[in-house]
Amino acid sequence: MVRTRFAPSPTGTLHLGNIRTALFAWAYARHHKGQFVLRIEDTDLERSSDASAEGILRDMAWLGLDIDEGPFFQMQRMDRYREVIAHMLSDGRAYHCYMSVEELDQLRDAQKAKGEKPRYDGRWRPEHIAKFGLKIPAGVDPVVRFRNPDAGAVTWQDAVKGKIEIANSELDDLVIARPAPVGQVGVPTYNFCVVVDDIDMQITHVIRGDGHVMNTPRQINIFRAMGVEPPVFGHTPTVLGNDGEKLSKRHGATGLNEYAAAGFLPEAVINGLARLGWSHGNDEIFSPQQLVEWFNLESLTPSPARFDAEKFEWLNGEHIKRLPIDELAKRLEPFLKEAGYPTSGSEAGARGDGFPAPTSLAVGELLRERAPTLKKMAQMARYCFVAPEIDDALLAQHLNETNRAAIAWVGEQLSTIEWSKAALAAMLKEAQSKFNLKTPQVMMPLRVMLTGSAQAPAVDALLLTLGRATAMARIRV
Repeated sequence: MVRTRFAPSPTGTLHLGNIRTALFAWAYARHHKGQFVLRIEDTDLERSSDASAEGILRDMAWLGLDIDEGPFFQMQRMDRYREVIAHMLSDGRAYHCYMSVEELDQLRDAQKAKGEKPRYDGRWRPEHIAKFGLKIPAGVDPVVRFRNPDAGAVTWQDAVKGKIEIANSELDDLVIARPAPVGQVGVPTYNFCVVVDDIDMQITHVIRGDGHVMNTPRQINIFRAMGVEPPVFGHTPTVLGNDGEKLSKRHGATGLNEYAAAGFLPEAVINGLARLGWSHGNDEIFSPQQLVEWFNLESLTPSPARFDAEKFEWLNGEHIKRLPIDELAKRLEPFLKEAGYPTSGSEAGARGDGFPAPTSLAVGELLRERAPTLKKMAQMARYCFVAPEIDDALLAQHLNETNRAAIAWVGEQLSTIEWSKAALAAMLKEAQSKFNLKTPQVMMPLRVMLTGSAQAPAVDALLLTLGRATAMARIRV
């Protein structure tokens, strides 16, 4: 069975760069009817927080990335890591190293001066202690290092990047546990914990960001030292911002929670994220279900992907247009309430004019073709709930002696006309014919009177949404 995982650190909010990794891992598992595991890598005690971990769960749930197992927290698995390290110390796969940070810095400086690659030289390997004439220093708590192979190379077929090979001579003996007295095991390090977790959780495919490529050869060697063949690795392309710099928590990345608060749809976010480094032919707009159906690792590109905020918003607008109207109304409702607008359709006086407010369904129907986000839709809907302030100069541009009688006639018709879009549209068309006017001569002054702006939806739709009483109150000549 395919088993993938997402393993964020709870040190901040999820942003588009790292949640995209989760999306690809989730989509791959779902495509293969496998399992998706959530693991919280919380060993950075200074920066990790419960609030951040809760935010990760909330944001993933909002996006619809359901998990099959977890969340597992690494800090709750310390005994397991220490048990494995103890076994590795006992059979020589790992050893204690007493080199201080200062000594390691001096070694690296000397290597740089000789033009060599700075790296730990393995001097505290048991067979090297005599060679270097070393004696265990008193009062020094050692770290534990993994004994990396000396010869050969680490080779793997990356699912995204293709064949990668790193010589073992390029890798020194990795610290796998921080300092602790002999007989105890200190806090295990990231690269070691990841391997134990992936083995215990039976992860078959590790889909993660490009920045982890250099961790992979070290982890593969630890897998093999533990007698386990490593999973398939696929390193996804870097996401760049508009300035060409890598999108990250520290550089321009917007938190997923901010997109939710701005009125983006999770379906649109999934669509936009998937298009950052993955494609399915020329399909630009697709649903999460289609992503799962189509997703494969072969279609991921190794080249960096550039995030375009404007296109992301446009894509959200396209998904808004495609939502069933009942669903759109349901999702729009909280944003209208946040703006202070009642949407029951029966609360009189809410707009200061004494008339009932339109429903969220009516507002959604009116503005779904015009607003790129739900929050902007709520902002645009102000004239549906608050009587607009009319700019006399703007109205004078569109209302004059040529069309004044026609607008007055429209106002009169509103008191008795059947209140349907078809009847309203027919009446507006009749006004043009009856007074021998062009469409803008009738529609533009009505738009200004109804909304305070010349840029507004179709007048028949406006009238239908605002209601008879409100429309009659606003159209005055």
